[in-house]
Formats: sequence, C-alpha cells, structure tokens
Amino acid sequence: MGQRSKEIRRRGIYLLPNLLTLTALFCGFFAIIAATKGWFDWAAYAIFIAMILDGADGRVARWTNTQSDFGAEFDSLSDMVSFGVAPALIIFEYALGSNSQLGKIGWVAAFIYTAAAALRLARFNTQVASDDKAYFQGLPSPSAAAIVTGFVWVSHIYLDPHPILNIVAVFLTIGAGVLMVSNVRYHSFKGFDFRSKVPFVGMVAIVMVIAVVVSDPPIVLFSIFLIYACSGPVLTLYELQKRRRQRRRDEKKTESVS
Repeated sequence: MGQRSKEIRRRGIYLLPNLLTLTALFCGFFAIIAATKGWFDWAAYAIFIAMILDGADGRVARWTNTQSDFGAEFDSLSDMVSFGVAPALIIFEYALGSNSQLGKIGWVAAFIYTAAAALRLARFNTQVASDDKAYFQGLPSPSAAAIVTGFVWVSHIYLDPHPILNIVAVFLTIGAGVLMVSNVRYHSFKGFDFRSKVPFVGMVAIVMVIAVVVSDPPIVLFSIFLIYACSGPVLTLYELQKRRRQRRRDEKKTESVS
C-alpha cells in the first residue's frame, strides 16, 4: 500500500511549481503578442519575469519535495516558448523583419536562434543526470533570451532605428544561438543556497545590486547577461591554458625522471 501511494504521488501533478511554470509560459506567450503589436518594452518585461519564474519553479519543487517527470517536461516546453520562440520573434519584429531590408538573412538568423534553443534544451534534458552541477554546457537559454531581448529593449528606448543596428542584431542573434549549442562552460551558481546565513556585508551588497539594476534596468540587465555570455569563452580558454601548462609540467617531470 505504501509503495503504491508513492507511485501515485510521483505520477501526480503538483500545483505550486507547475503554476509558476504555467505563469512563465503565459509571460512568453504575452511577449509574442506584445512584439507583434510593437510593444517591445512590455515584451522585455514579460521575458525577464519569465526568467524569474523559471528560476523559482525548480527551487520551489526541490524545497517542497514536489519534483516530478511531468514538471520537468512542462518546464522544458515552457522554456522553449519563453526563451526560444519568443525572443526570436521579438528581435525579428524589431530588427530582422521586412522593415529591416535584410531579406532572408533576418528570418534565417531568427530560426538559427530558435533551433539552437531547442537543441540546447534537448541536450540539457538528456545530460541532466551526468552533467557537472556547478557548470552548464553551453549558454543557458534564459541568458540567451536576456541578451537578445535586452538588446531590443535598450535599442527601443535609447537608440534610433538604423541599418547598423539591424546588422548588430543579426550577429547577436546568431552568436547567442551558437553559444547555446557550444561546449563552452558557464557557471551555474546552483551552489548558492538562499536558506543559508549570510553576513551583514552580504545583505548590503545585495541592496546595492538591486539599486544599480533599478537605476536603469534595460542597460544594466543587458550588460550583466552580455558579460555572463562572454565569461564562458574566457573561462573555457583559461581552463585549456591551465591544462596545457599542467601537461607540460607532467612531461618535464617524466623527462627528468627518465
């Protein structure tokens, strides 16, 4: 009887984490609608809110012990809409579509990003059990979405339409897609425990970070995630150089012994 109740519990749909996932999915859907109407600032709000909810649903599921296969699959499908399809459509409507005079290059760039997001999510789902929890393989799709959407947000508020922006949008969109499917490693920050104690200085630092973000959300958020995207290749190159130096040391030791 006890074993059967456990099986039923695993097959059930837990309300709280899946409600957060559903809300994130709605944000992605709303971002698509907003982009088609030219409400690019609202589309950006929706994507960044979806990112917060995407980070919250997994933690809530772990804290309440309500993880399930259904929740994992639902979360992946929600991510595909919010961080795959929606950002591609947002930047397509803003800088890659018919008004940009880019022709096929625009929609090809948007499709590359969308396909890369799908491949990134599929690879993550198949390797989730074997991956190093401290690192992601490839740029996470929420971060890629933040870069693409953040670019549109900043450009829409602070910059005038210009052909150069459209060209930058092409390279940024394709670059974000390539980083998602690359083998570049990124810190996951999963070791950070929100339930642990922090020193007073830590709380002051958090307040300062919030104040900086609130001072100019478009530029600050776009800059943060752009720096994070660049940190992956830098970290990978540093580790490669470290391994090469270690290999040379080992070779020298072997030669000295022989």
